[in-house]
Amino acid sequence: MRDLGVGFGYLLKGQRWVARHGRQYGFGLLPGLITLVLYAAALVALALWGADAVTWATPFADDWASPWQGLFRGFLTAVLFALGLLLCVLTFTAVTLLVGQPFYENLSERVDADVSPDGAVPYSGLPLWRELWVSARDSLRVLVRAGLWGVLLFALGFLPGVGQTVVPVIGFFVTGFFLTEELAAVALQRRGVDLRARLTLLRARKTLVWGFGTPLGLAFLVPFAAVFLMPGAVAGATLLARDLLGEENAEDGDPAGDKPGTRQTAR
Repeated sequence: MRDLGVGFGYLLKGQRWVARHGRQYGFGLLPGLITLVLYAAALVALALWGADAVTWATPFADDWASPWQGLFRGFLTAVLFALGLLLCVLTFTAVTLLVGQPFYENLSERVDADVSPDGAVPYSGLPLWRELWVSARDSLRVLVRAGLWGVLLFALGFLPGVGQTVVPVIGFFVTGFFLTEELAAVALQRRGVDLRARLTLLRARKTLVWGFGTPLGLAFLVPFAAVFLMPGAVAGATLLARDLLGEENAEDGDPAGDKPGTRQTAR
């Protein structure tokens, strides 16, 4: 259980790091703002036309007596919107990281330089287009996994009692795991750690991952919170990635902007 507190501590440390480095924080906000506008438009469309979509998909209920037709379709509309919201939470990080790859790579490198005892920064050596391709490919594979979990939890949500109590809790932990994977991938990919190895690392320290990602997933449900928390989340995930790999941290390192840093090519 100690890892739960450690994971949450990395989330807080990441937010504190960007608070001390205002320039990196400002640049880190831009990708989240762009993604937020796109997702807000999608959710508004779902809210406006979700009921029409449910009506179209349930023609068998056209002849149902009142109030059962309204209750049934109203419930499905609410579930559809909730599922859309869950998918937004699950995919927001992946899309934002893809949009802001150069920004977040730079931010993560500066965190590494700041906390590394010798200022060394692991570097993949890949060109930007290759990093974008690897990131997009891995994100799609993670989203498929997250989508399968979403479908499963959606189906389990119809179970009386369990669907309204246990399933939402499981959903938040699943969300936290995949959020952490996407965020830690920024630092781990620079170290040459592929998706399969990343998942193995995270599964070995699930309580650490949940301590970091589950509170973050809950915070992302607050309107606009994801935009402002993303830079600090990337910084915190970099610290978490160093922990997963057993890398030493300097407790009171110099500010990243003042430490020269040494690039190292990831093996």
